[in-house]
Amino acid sequence: MFIRLSAAIAALSLLGSAALAQGAKPTDPQIAHIAYTAGVIDINAAKQAIAKASNKDVKAFAQDMVRDHEAVNKQALDLVKKLKVTPEDNDTSKTLSKQATEKLAELNKLKGAEYDKAYVAHEIAYHKTVNGALETQLIPSASNAELKSLLQTGLKIFQGHQQHAEQIATKLK
Repeated sequence: MFIRLSAAIAALSLLGSAALAQGAKPTDPQIAHIAYTAGVIDINAAKQAIAKASNKDVKAFAQDMVRDHEAVNKQALDLVKKLKVTPEDNDTSKTLSKQATEKLAELNKLKGAEYDKAYVAHEIAYHKTVNGALETQLIPSASNAELKSLLQTGLKIFQGHQQHAEQIATKLK
């Protein structure tokens, strides 16, 4: 079940675009699109969890994910409008979206405690991957200071999400 998640993690951590394979770093419009897409993916997973989770802590966590990721994505949209930059779809964001759809379908087949554990495990892995990509690839590659600052703020929030999910996971065992 977690094989597809691993593929999504690999895609994000490698930032699977052909340009990167040739040694080029992602552009700010590509970074903006990847970061926004990653937020949308987590919002969609959280909305599913709000509807399906049976554990009150899992539901509350999912509500936090929606609130926080929507807020960061709103800031990102405001920034790209201010900078007059159009986020650029790319191989990484396309791959992430496709694999997220598959993961949501897998999670949707689960119920009760099994769903809760799988969702929280997914959130831990997803946040580890996104945080790693932010730290090692997206933030260092961003050339605009405001974009870099927003990504750094997002990283702090998302590190907190990972820790929160890890705490919930220990209670679900």
